[in-house]
Amino acid sequence: MADLPQPIVGTRGADIVGPRNPEVEAQNPDILIPPLTDHGGIQNLKFPFAMAHNRLEDGGWAREVTQRELGALKELAIVDMRLPAGVVREMHWHKEAEWAYVLKGRVRFYLIDDQRQTLVEDLEPGDLWLAPAGFPHAIQGLEEGTEFVLVFNDGNFSENQTLLVTELFAHTPREVLAKNFGVPVSAFDGIPAHEKYIFRQPVPPPIDEVRRDLGAVTFTDKYVFRASKLAPTRYPGGATTVVDSRNFPVTNLAALFIDLEPGGMREIHWHPDADEIQYYISGKARMTVFDAVDNARTFDFVAGDVGYVPKTLAHYIENTGDEPVRVLNVFHTGEYRDVSLNNWLALTPKHLVQGHLDVGDPLMSSLRATRQPVVKG
Repeated sequence: MADLPQPIVGTRGADIVGPRNPEVEAQNPDILIPPLTDHGGIQNLKFPFAMAHNRLEDGGWAREVTQRELGALKELAIVDMRLPAGVVREMHWHKEAEWAYVLKGRVRFYLIDDQRQTLVEDLEPGDLWLAPAGFPHAIQGLEEGTEFVLVFNDGNFSENQTLLVTELFAHTPREVLAKNFGVPVSAFDGIPAHEKYIFRQPVPPPIDEVRRDLGAVTFTDKYVFRASKLAPTRYPGGATTVVDSRNFPVTNLAALFIDLEPGGMREIHWHPDADEIQYYISGKARMTVFDAVDNARTFDFVAGDVGYVPKTLAHYIENTGDEPVRVLNVFHTGEYRDVSLNNWLALTPKHLVQGHLDVGDPLMSSLRATRQPVVKG
């Protein structure tokens, strides 16, 4: 094990002589050998989906990262779900709002709202949906199947505790069901005794045919957002895209998509009013999180990892690999807001900045030159 990195920096640290897990250490170099600027006791803010329990069902699966997996998740939780062709996530509703991002493939999303409006929409990678709390909905993979992530506005949420149509029927007296629907009790002889949750069905018919068969109903599309068609805002080193209540009016969760080129960095900033959950879609990145008093901790991320930053804590995201980084950030607020360290200093009188930081012309000239971008090369 002599060729493995050792937690030694100058006169600090010592070699590891006991058992090691080199694969995990390789993915977390800033945990094994923290930057000298790390200090104090910030809690863990990372959990990989690769370590989340995977619930295998009839034709698909689901895994989640909640407060049980990552204690820092107070306001948000995240689910990764796979539905191959035709496979259905059972008709259900939640006590929480469900915000979704399509990762791969194509998916059909069904929803009924409180105004008796019907939604049947086909979505592709990069598109979103929002199912407000209490709104019944279902999800189905199309010909190529789909994988997507779901974010819920409660860290204690569990995908295993949703309100399901099969369980509603199974736990309602059959004479009540018969009276409710105006049919004989025998009409319910074949209902499932247990949940279906995820199960196989044929690939659904073309969407126009499904809508036509529904007849004279009122359709809506306001709970989906074609973010795949939204042009990003480009900066030296990458690009960002904001989706919040200003362009997706029904949402109560805001999102920021960040694309970072190799060497690119999302500048140091914080969010004044909302916790942030992160899902790393591609590449390798690192993030340092700063908190009072005198606390900082650095984390490393690869595709499939979940990160979390509580509101008001300063952080950045830096591409540390040789391929692009894409990270999805979702916030516990309807309207995205941040505070930039660069802009704060640039908009503060020079004498005050210099008096605090004892810095000279290189930094001050840079701050005066231009409003700093949110992504840097």
